[in-house]
Amino acid sequence: MPRQRSKKLSASQKTVQEPVPAIHNEDEQFGSDNEDLEILEKDAQEEELDKLVLGDGSAFMAQLGGGMDVDSEEGSDVAEELEDENDGEGGLEGVDDADLFFLDSGPSAVDPSALILGSDDDHEGGAPAWEDSDDERLAVSLAGNSRLRKLRVNEDEDIVSGREYTKRLRRQFERLNPVPEWALPSARPAKRRRRSSAASDSSISSNEMDVDDSDLSTLPLARLLQDADSLTRTPVSSTKRPKLRPEVLDIQRSRDIPSQPSSISSLSFHPEYPVLLSSGPASTLYLHHIAPNAHPTPHPLLTSVHVRHTPIHTSSFLYPQGDKIFFAGRRKYFHVWDLPSGNIQKVTRVYGQKEEQKSMERFKLSPCGRYMALIGSSRKGGGTVNILDANSTQWIATARIEGKNGVADLAWWSDGQGLTIVGKGGEVGEWSVESRSYIARWIDDGYGPTVLTLGGKHGPSSLGGDRWVVIGSQSGIVNIYDRKTFTSPKGELTIPERPEPKRSFDQFTKPISNLEISPDGQLLAFSTKWKADGLRLAHLPSCTVYKNWPTGNTPLGRITAVAFGRGSDLLAVGNEGGNIRLFDIRA
Repeated sequence: MPRQRSKKLSASQKTVQEPVPAIHNEDEQFGSDNEDLEILEKDAQEEELDKLVLGDGSAFMAQLGGGMDVDSEEGSDVAEELEDENDGEGGLEGVDDADLFFLDSGPSAVDPSALILGSDDDHEGGAPAWEDSDDERLAVSLAGNSRLRKLRVNEDEDIVSGREYTKRLRRQFERLNPVPEWALPSARPAKRRRRSSAASDSSISSNEMDVDDSDLSTLPLARLLQDADSLTRTPVSSTKRPKLRPEVLDIQRSRDIPSQPSSISSLSFHPEYPVLLSSGPASTLYLHHIAPNAHPTPHPLLTSVHVRHTPIHTSSFLYPQGDKIFFAGRRKYFHVWDLPSGNIQKVTRVYGQKEEQKSMERFKLSPCGRYMALIGSSRKGGGTVNILDANSTQWIATARIEGKNGVADLAWWSDGQGLTIVGKGGEVGEWSVESRSYIARWIDDGYGPTVLTLGGKHGPSSLGGDRWVVIGSQSGIVNIYDRKTFTSPKGELTIPERPEPKRSFDQFTKPISNLEISPDGQLLAFSTKWKADGLRLAHLPSCTVYKNWPTGNTPLGRITAVAFGRGSDLLAVGNEGGNIRLFDIRA
């Protein structure tokens, strides 16, 4: 069978191939005849069709050049007319009400060939990087399309050029979507030249400012606040704040600060402006304008500074002017941000204290603005606190406290002439800057102190004038000491070795992590981050805890930072979720 198929296939091939020679001969014959024929030239009609279908090289070059070289006289006249029309749009005082609006009833009887050109000088942001010559030859009907009628300036307009059409689309988009504040030209700083600095290896950037990684500088404070019209200095009130009731606290929740990408480790209010400083492990400092009624975003962000590879543990304004910000993480250096000039200085060492100051994340600034206290990392023989000059960042003195496991916490006296230091073993020392020594020592009644704070007024002048000493412990106990009992009727210090607390709070069983006293000395806030919603407020003069707040519906979370406003009428609470809750305190 295969052989028969091959025979049939070969036979069919023969039948197909038989007429091939005849066709080949005919082609050769026709080919020989065509050699004697001449090619006819194209007539005028055929050339015109070729130009329309295939185009003409010379015509294309002429049109290309014509699209770029616009008649100067005609273009200038059209531009001047459009400028006059634009200038006249603002003054509508003399126009009748009937002429201000027209009824859009569909396409009008306008000559479609009447092309409306746009002004050549319509690029407010500078010359475009690229222009398409076809835009000028493009014609778009505005009256014929119902979706484009809103782009007309008056009822008689219909055909516009491609460039004018693009311009009106952009104008309509900007009307519906205004330019955000961060994109305005006034908010863009000029590029700075690099400065030689010992801190050039630190990279700082901001989402509100274009700062080079190697440039340790930001915008001055005046420039940061130039667009905040309501941001004014808050004068110190000459009248005393009304006294708070010890039974019930009138407190209302305000609008929250926009959330941050990490937990809040530190909060600080500016002493003169309604500005809140916040920071956390995300290595970013945030400055928010405290304005709950701001539109569209309450408490708008003024600026933020990111410091690479430096999770920020502590950040604070330098009182009393608030012209500097000190911030540090668990590193061998800290930064000083000078707000008036915008410069950021990196301090890499404390001379003579290299072994005792291996980390600088725990510090506190004196209320007078002259000193900075750094808790040392050495635990040999107890603990150390290094005192630096806040202006020159030079070492001044070292305060040592006896005991085990080092320093738990410290607090400056209100006059800045000394500080109270508590060790983890319970030892408390009153250290004077003037004498460079302890003027009193005593032992806390609690177990394992964790935090300490001072506050209140009309205390012993020899101890800075603070009345209250509050110490939190590992067991959750908060002890309140009245310093009026530390002096004799003659004004001499008579602190017993183990003074008895005036009151102890036992609302928590977890370690106390935050203690804050309001500037007027009426409120005490104490919290623990080891329990959800672990915050309480106490009335200090009566040493009673408020029972009406917080409630079970108060969204506090695990609290990591607490701060009172300068007027004692605002409470800021930061948690592990990166949220900052604000509460208004009313007298």
